[in-house]
Amino acid sequence: MIKHIVCWKLKDQAEGREKAENALKIKELIENLKAFIPEIISIEVGINAIGTPVNNWDVVLYSKFADMKALEKYQTHPEHLKVVEFVKKVVESRVCVDY
Repeated sequence: MIKHIVCWKLKDQAEGREKAENALKIKELIENLKAFIPEIISIEVGINAIGTPVNNWDVVLYSKFADMKALEKYQTHPEHLKVVEFVKKVVESRVCVDY
């Protein structure tokens, strides 16, 4: 089992939206990938609680895959790549851990 965790800090404004709107859009886009990518065992996107310290990450992805091969299929899937295009436009920084 591989767990894929990604955290993003979002730009205050991007693509004509405020940070909170883009966080919700990221959540919707990523969680909808389960319908297109059978390699996803589970996928969840969390948005940092309002009022927490400024230095925290804004959005986190927690997902599970059977193995690295399944994770690689997810990462190269055309539907995932469409989401990546949007995320790159609204993200200030990103960290990732796979274990």
